[in-house]
Amino acid sequence: MAWDDSASKIWIDGKMVNWEDAQIHVLSHVVHYGTSIFEGIRAYNNDNGTCVFRLKEHVKRLFDSAKIYKIDIPFTQEDIEEAIKETIKINDLKSCYIRPVVFRGYGELGVTPLGCPVNSVIAAWQWGSYLGEDGMAKGVNIGVSSWRKPAPNTFPALAKCGANYMNSQLAKLEAIDNGFDEAIMLDYAGNVSEGSGENIFLVEDNILYTPSLSSSNLKGITRDSIMKVARDLGHDVVEETISRERLYLADEVFFTGTAAEVTPIRSIDHRLVGEGKRGPICEKIQKTFFDIVEAKIEDKYGWLSYI
Repeated sequence: MAWDDSASKIWIDGKMVNWEDAQIHVLSHVVHYGTSIFEGIRAYNNDNGTCVFRLKEHVKRLFDSAKIYKIDIPFTQEDIEEAIKETIKINDLKSCYIRPVVFRGYGELGVTPLGCPVNSVIAAWQWGSYLGEDGMAKGVNIGVSSWRKPAPNTFPALAKCGANYMNSQLAKLEAIDNGFDEAIMLDYAGNVSEGSGENIFLVEDNILYTPSLSSSNLKGITRDSIMKVARDLGHDVVEETISRERLYLADEVFFTGTAAEVTPIRSIDHRLVGEGKRGPICEKIQKTFFDIVEAKIEDKYGWLSYI
């Protein structure tokens, strides 16, 4: 993720601040304890203008994450939705990535965060395909990580919290060290969970399978979108516990997520998936997804919020 500081304004606690002035104190609670919750959102430009993909659902999940971690956001969901739109407009962005983040700021140190203010920030910048344009078409090479997702009674996987992603960083760094594009992580029981920052789907005999939310994975908004698209295309979608070896035997495997969008997987642990390229079902779902956000077909789901 390369910064584009030509997007020169960042929204902080209700005010637009110059990019270079968007700073926090080094003794802010978030720096020491990872006490932040955040979202990743995309805006797309099409013939009807610039639209934010599933804006309300993303902002609701931000507030849900805050509730789990007992962080009281000093704005309403509607305030944040409007601030996201304003941040895109003031920076004259068309297609972009949007990062709202809420964190415990500068007040006092110690594990208890209650003496620290809650700060809210929204930034936006241009960002292409997370795993590369080539990967979107041909697929990416993945390794199963030795690092597992935490058990349900350790870190809450449904919260998109900054501290949770230290676990993901370990898996991503290991994948890079081993020459892979990305990692697949197993849950605390050794079953498939998700990527370091993506949900995962398998295709077996034209049926889509994805790990249930009991597998320490995030309740992905793109995941939910793809499940709806797949069913409308005539495919059954099953949420269940998925064993590791099914990854190797699947006809197709692909990632979904705000950053990854819909990215096919060509190999896992040096074993080709299917024919070792983007499969027909992934391609069909991928095309339908982009046709919706690019306004080539009707947005019958009401997913696009225009600026």
